[in-house]
Formats: sequence, C-alpha cells, structure tokens
Amino acid sequence: MSEARVCVGAIAGAFGVQGEVRLKSFCAQPDDIAAYGPLYTEDGTGSFSVEITRPVKNGLAARLVGVASKEQADALKGTRLFADRDRMPALPEDEFYHADLIGLEVRDTGGTLLGTVRAVQEFGAGDMLEIHGPGLKTTVLLPFTRDAVPTVDIAAGRIVADPPEGLF
Repeated sequence: MSEARVCVGAIAGAFGVQGEVRLKSFCAQPDDIAAYGPLYTEDGTGSFSVEITRPVKNGLAARLVGVASKEQADALKGTRLFADRDRMPALPEDEFYHADLIGLEVRDTGGTLLGTVRAVQEFGAGDMLEIHGPGLKTTVLLPFTRDAVPTVDIAAGRIVADPPEGLF
C-alpha cells in the first residue's frame, strides 16, 4: 500500500441479497467515506466508487460499483478501504491521521529511545500507541494523551513521550 493513501473503512460483509455491503467507516463523520472515493483495496489492485444507501446497526449500508450480488459482497468481507491522501481534509494542529503516527520513533523526555509506533489501537477509552522497541519482549500500549505524549513532530519523524511510571 502506498503512503499516499489512508485507511478510511472496511467492508464488514454483505447487507441483503442485492449486492449491498455493510461498511465500517473510520471517518469522524461516517458518511464522509463516500466523498473520498474512489476507495482502493490495501494492495491497490481494486477500486470502488461508494454510494451510501442508509445507516444500519454498527455501520452503513452501501453500494459499490461493480458489486451486484450477495456472493460478490460476501467475498469482500474484511477488505480494508483506502482513500488517496490528497482527498482527505486538512487536520487541526493537534490532530493526526493514524497512518502518520505509524513508524514514528518514540523517545522519552530524556531522549532515550523507547521504540517505534507499530499501530494505533482504539479500545473505547481513547487511542493507544502500540510501541515495539529494543529490550521489549512484547509491545507496550501507551495512552495517546497530552500528558503521556506531549510532543508529536511528524516532520522530524518522532514522538516525545512521558509514559506513566513503570510502563517501560
């Protein structure tokens, strides 16, 4: 997948029998997913224009151009959808796309390397940075709060963290 694309949603499976899909939107405004099209598969080999038909429990019902049957929709279950970065809105100063955080170096306030961001997780109580680094047997989940992460410098490729005592 190109760094010029951002994951904006995923196909959760078929919705009905006429080719509609159930979409999980990762956008702040769920309906915005249709405005960023066409949307691409992770490997970039497939693309879809999206038409939202209605909200449904845990997502949106949508039609994807080229998907006309329940079987075709079911075959796409689990497919993550990506939009071209230049179609995405600019963010305020203290907001970031998850894709921009992944791979950033994480150092503590004294400059010691803690690791790199492997993923951004959301378990319902706020974002957590999944960090893997030297000397860590498993990844560490660092709360993505202003207290624990006072500085994010995308241009320099680094995060300064002030982790809770004993986390690392």
